[in-house]
Amino acid sequence: MKKIFSIFLTLTIIAAALCACTPEYKDPTENIKVKKSSDKYRNYYEIFVGSFCDSNGDGIGDINGIIEKLDYLNDGDPNTDSDLGVDGIWLTPIMPSHSYHKYDVKDYFAIDESFGTIDDFDKLVKECHKRGINIIIDMVLNHCSKFNPIFENACKEVLEGKLDGDAKYFEIYHFDTEPGDGYTEIGNGYYYESNFSVYMPEWDLYADCTRDYFKKISKFWLDEHDVDGFRLDATKYYTSKRGDGERFLKWYYEECQKIKPDVYMVGENWTGNSEIYDMYKSGIDSLFAFGFADSTGGFVNAVRTHNGKGLVSSVAKFEGNSKEANKSRINAFFLSNHDQKRSANFNKSVGVNGTKMAAALYMLMPGNPYIYYGEEIGLTQDATADGDEYKREPMIWDSENLPDIIVNGNTGADESQAPYGGVKQQQDDENSLLNFYKRIIKIKNQNPEIARGTIKEENLSADKSICAYSVSYKNSTLYIVHNLSDSEEKTVNLESLKGELKLRGDLVASNGMDENGTQRNSHISLSGSELKLMPYSTAILRVS
Repeated sequence: MKKIFSIFLTLTIIAAALCACTPEYKDPTENIKVKKSSDKYRNYYEIFVGSFCDSNGDGIGDINGIIEKLDYLNDGDPNTDSDLGVDGIWLTPIMPSHSYHKYDVKDYFAIDESFGTIDDFDKLVKECHKRGINIIIDMVLNHCSKFNPIFENACKEVLEGKLDGDAKYFEIYHFDTEPGDGYTEIGNGYYYESNFSVYMPEWDLYADCTRDYFKKISKFWLDEHDVDGFRLDATKYYTSKRGDGERFLKWYYEECQKIKPDVYMVGENWTGNSEIYDMYKSGIDSLFAFGFADSTGGFVNAVRTHNGKGLVSSVAKFEGNSKEANKSRINAFFLSNHDQKRSANFNKSVGVNGTKMAAALYMLMPGNPYIYYGEEIGLTQDATADGDEYKREPMIWDSENLPDIIVNGNTGADESQAPYGGVKQQQDDENSLLNFYKRIIKIKNQNPEIARGTIKEENLSADKSICAYSVSYKNSTLYIVHNLSDSEEKTVNLESLKGELKLRGDLVASNGMDENGTQRNSHISLSGSELKLMPYSTAILRVS
């Protein structure tokens, strides 16, 4: 009996000693209050409306479906953990159209009936604003629908030869007698510009009558229906032989500011960084940073190659050049959108932990991040299927009860497209991808320096897997240190950083499990100037 007691006592002493050596983990994000954003800096969530949530069972996502899911996106209290925490929403086109994607607008002053009514939209805007969510809508100014009555009347004038001073519609579009690539014949020796499709005639952006029409459209949405701004489609095509796209964008942005002084705009420009810098000279708030997105972009490449030093150098250069072109710019980083393969598809090679790491990288850079709906649960697409509709398949709220939404006639949702489970399955799993996204957004909302700060590369380690930088905003500086190794713990010496540092947030993608499923230390530790980082982890620090 004494022997058993002795063994028990020895084990108790050993356990106590181990506990004494391993301090109890305290979540650094606890007790840090969040204030709702009151400026243009937001965490945006892109919703392809027809695929998000169907409220009436007709097989098409709609505006009332979005309203039903607002508490999932943001419950109105920035200090709760039950919602995703986004405070900006971008809706893909909602105006009447003959296509499923709605980028060929038939009527700029209405809601497509498959999505609901203008009253439904007004309710959505009101509910978003109650929660502190800004809402922007897709504004398609480069082209419209072939079935838009204005274009139909313009074609009638061309065919009837009514091109003199009595013409009301002819000058609104770009007709030409000398066609080039991207032109469609209409008759009477004339062609109309249609770079995207014969069903998408292009406006003459430099005609006074077109601009007067655009001002009416913008007033309708910004003033009468209180949207916070626009995502501008196809800004690359604003530049043509008719005129300079930067000048048109400058004109349009300034006209919208007259309607709503704090209007926010983000433009789509599928070009290189130098073209993006040039377009920033227009004064527009944001332009999507395409060079860092998609399967070959900077963020995913950094995770695949474990090269954090290369990533922070390229981001800092991009930020500096953007700021030189437009000191008020807010860069817009993202992983994928409705025109690209889903990020979970091209992240398969790095697994769920690598997927988490890619999210931490892009979302903790200065600017406004854009999350494509379903990205936060690892939604995938059929990699063998052709067509953009497969990039826009239904959101999976419950992988055991799949939605009946059908996108452009395809087969709809499949449980294999939610390899980590739907929203319902991930909500209660503290280690889920969804809850990792929630924590990133929480940390970002707790630390306004991250979005608004000026980035500076910090050379804290010769190890390329360490991605270290500071963000300075007003009189405060944060240090963000990522470990991009998928298997090795890293120790980083912080002696070069002046002052006593304190953890403000931590993210550990691996959750203490190695590649063999074996438990290991799952928390970042800071002792004096020594920072210990788990594989695929991030530390956010501030001088206390």
